[in-house]
Amino acid sequence: MNFYAIRAIYLFEMARTGRTLLQSVVSPVISTCLYFVVFGGAIGSRITAIDGVTYGAFIVPGLIMLSLLMQSITNASFGIYFPKFTGTIYELLSAPVSYVEIVLGYVGASATKSLILSFIILATAGLFVPLQIAHPLWMLLFLVLTAVTFSLFGFIIGLWADGFEKLQIIPLLIITPLAFLGGTFYSIEMLPPVWQTVTLFNPLVYLISGFRWSFYESSDVGVGVSLAMATLFLATCLVVVWWIFRTGYRLKT
Repeated sequence: MNFYAIRAIYLFEMARTGRTLLQSVVSPVISTCLYFVVFGGAIGSRITAIDGVTYGAFIVPGLIMLSLLMQSITNASFGIYFPKFTGTIYELLSAPVSYVEIVLGYVGASATKSLILSFIILATAGLFVPLQIAHPLWMLLFLVLTAVTFSLFGFIIGLWADGFEKLQIIPLLIITPLAFLGGTFYSIEMLPPVWQTVTLFNPLVYLISGFRWSFYESSDVGVGVSLAMATLFLATCLVVVWWIFRTGYRLKT
């Protein structure tokens, strides 16, 4: 294992965050604060507690997960797309660096940046609502698992995209709607029975539900099912990344 190569890629990607601090950190934190003001303050005061948890506190795990998903995808997709766009990816592919080391460098940096942002948002949320974390280790497990999984997913999008427009199609038109419809701002038990069944086909429900359970021991689906679904998605992304490097899809053209 070439740890020097992994470290070089990792540090280069982490340094890019410092150059885009306003976009990478400040903007997501401000957006999350606005959600707290609008939903937690203005609307939350008119909504009764959900499973014994005030509405302002109830939406905290969903908001953290929403930011984590989007930032993981964005960081990883842009990180690998720019070498393709500038042509420097051929230097990377011809260097004595394995595909595993390339993935570890890019995905590791993307997941790290997303986790840092998540902890910043968690600390910011504590200024607006009283928080309790019933299972800190489970919370950390879901954070890391989700950050790595969706960083891999973003890495796949960055390899697949052949233009800047395609980098935004899946995050904006698929991931964001699924996150909003996956229980970010509500419990799916508040929906009619038919829509509760339909919502269970949304994979993000399991991530948000499991993460919320680690805070309040309240979830829409079992925590074991949530963990299994997250692990399944991680395994799927790993297989797709392996296939891309195995076949050279979007790399050799």
